[in-house]
Amino acid sequence: MSSTLADEIRSRLGELSPAERKVARILLAGYPAAVFETVATIAERAGVSAPTVLRCASRLGYKGFPDLQAALRKELDARNASPITLYTAAEPAEQRATASQEGSFAAHLGERSALVRQAVSQTFDEVAPREFEDAVSLLGDPKRRVHLAGGRFTHLLAEYLGLHLMQFRDQVSLLPHKDVERTSFLTQLGRRDVTVLFDYRRYEADKTLIAELARERGGRVIVFTDPWLSPAAAHADVVLITQVNSDSPYDSLTPAMAIVESLVAAVLDRVGGDGHERMKEAERIARRTGLL
Repeated sequence: MSSTLADEIRSRLGELSPAERKVARILLAGYPAAVFETVATIAERAGVSAPTVLRCASRLGYKGFPDLQAALRKELDARNASPITLYTAAEPAEQRATASQEGSFAAHLGERSALVRQAVSQTFDEVAPREFEDAVSLLGDPKRRVHLAGGRFTHLLAEYLGLHLMQFRDQVSLLPHKDVERTSFLTQLGRRDVTVLFDYRRYEADKTLIAELARERGGRVIVFTDPWLSPAAAHADVVLITQVNSDSPYDSLTPAMAIVESLVAAVLDRVGGDGHERMKEAERIARRTGLL
């Protein structure tokens, strides 16, 4: 998975002059929309000259500012990809069928295994330790309430994480699906709340609005997303980016699940004995009420 333009800008900040860094920060602060502003507008917002904006683009490895904008357009095309567009971009069905007939299921599994291992490994390499540590600290704080929500498919990850957290800490809940219930729930958000959102392409507007609301009310926000970044990430305290590499028209959530499971283990370590006692009490209640 290639890096995003924002990743490239961040990685090269140290190579820029002080004036060029001002331009880069303006681009990052309003990313991606800021990149499509005119050179004159960006220069004015950064408090530098127009030639400085052009030099910044050149220093980042582009022939000019239009070249930088073209790179972002290509990135956004990928960012907004849907299963059908990914399927259309893949090799023709006849070629896939022929390859399937000529190969074997063993070969397919081997290729799939290599792809998944690479995606998971890359995800673990790229997750910032500080971000992960902050997520563990927030989810392991017994004074905070934890709320989770996901999207079309990622609601499964939200439920998986939530159901595990419920076993060893109090005050964990999934955002209700019904409009009236969800509205009532969101009305109660406050400073003690941690909102965990899963938002992968194609992004869902309500996740961004929920993240914005949670921050406005003084709460903390954790966002799981892909390398193209959900708009909700702009309102997050913690952003956990996972790869989605796949050999099918559907993005893979395996790397995200791997991070979720690592997070569960780390939070359980953080809560320690209290978490163990909570698990024992939960099992006792479950047995008494016939749930086990």
